[in-house]
Amino acid sequence: MRKTELLIPASSLEALKTAVYYGADAVYIGGEMYGLRAKAKNFSKTDMQAGIDFAHQHGVKVYVTANIVVHNEDLNGIRDYFRELKDMGPDALIISDPGVFMISREVCPEIPVHISTQANSTNYATYNFWYHQGASRVVAARELSLAELKEIRERIPKEMEIEAFVHGAMCISHSGRCLLSSYFTGRNANMGACTHPCRWKYYVMEESRPGEYLPVEENERGTYIFNSKDLCMIEHVPDLIEVGVDSFKIEGRMKTALYVAAVTRTYRRAIDDYLTSPVLYERNLAYYREEIGKCTYRQFTTGFYYGKANETTQIYDASTYIKEYTYIGIVQKVDERGMVQIYQRNKFSVGETIEVMIPDGTNLYLLVLAMEDEKRMPVESAPHPKQEIWIDLGRKLEPGWLLRRKV
Repeated sequence: MRKTELLIPASSLEALKTAVYYGADAVYIGGEMYGLRAKAKNFSKTDMQAGIDFAHQHGVKVYVTANIVVHNEDLNGIRDYFRELKDMGPDALIISDPGVFMISREVCPEIPVHISTQANSTNYATYNFWYHQGASRVVAARELSLAELKEIRERIPKEMEIEAFVHGAMCISHSGRCLLSSYFTGRNANMGACTHPCRWKYYVMEESRPGEYLPVEENERGTYIFNSKDLCMIEHVPDLIEVGVDSFKIEGRMKTALYVAAVTRTYRRAIDDYLTSPVLYERNLAYYREEIGKCTYRQFTTGFYYGKANETTQIYDASTYIKEYTYIGIVQKVDERGMVQIYQRNKFSVGETIEVMIPDGTNLYLLVLAMEDEKRMPVESAPHPKQEIWIDLGRKLEPGWLLRRKV
């Protein structure tokens, strides 16, 4: 059986460290240019080096995205960027453009290349093409079925790796090649600046009645005709492993550390449980469903894995996420009294019960017994975002553990 990698997105150094603490085998990140998440926080040069060093100290790999659709004016900058990355030592580059691929082989041939899902690799001939060019991995196009992935696995070299998305937001356009954002707002999705117009509400107008807008609806709330459900394969981990997927990729380079922690440790446990015993995996299915349900999400679908998408994969009456938990903060330090330091992300108060997410998959439900501000003066609540707070939860916690509260 092939080794299964859990690959987690990181929008910031904090999210990267969270992914490492909660069980990632690898993380993928973007620099300040050339990645497809321009609105993400992304990594400065300093943070990128710090993140790579931190991950490597914990035995975790780091892949850097450079997967935009490239124009002439981008090429010189990409060459310079790869020279910088060569010194930083990431474990792979994620690339979609053949020209960029050639530049990477010239500038930093020692860094492996993974072919992005943006390259629309939908057949085994394409995988073999990239293998003969020197790529070590291809990220499967999202519109592939499990049956297609199985055939690809059988028809490519054993050492060639398949990476596939298993969780996160789905794009209305095949492999994310969309022009809606560029058309409506001038912000190009294929250059990393998508405004997600697929989540908007639309109307139609009859040609002879200009100005008369007719909602595309079956009820008074309208309909979101392009709005996909989120992908979730937590209940189908065995199928993905058995067809030969090497890397389970989580979508979400614009997500918070809370999302990263929850998804990482749930898929980590599901993968490990199945590889230990299929019976153990089946026994814990209810736990996986419950924990994944604590993430922010839109409703779930299995995407194209079991056949073509249909009307059940869309959400027609809303574009908002389901959010059941609020992010409180991450344990930074623990003092001699056992009080923990956090930089709070949402307001909470003394007397509330909060949930501590332990990386092994267990949760602690603890009462906030006392709280102190950054001057170590007693306070009853933490009203200011990112305020330094010290909390007494009645037991000692570990740095890196994440705190959340039910909404």
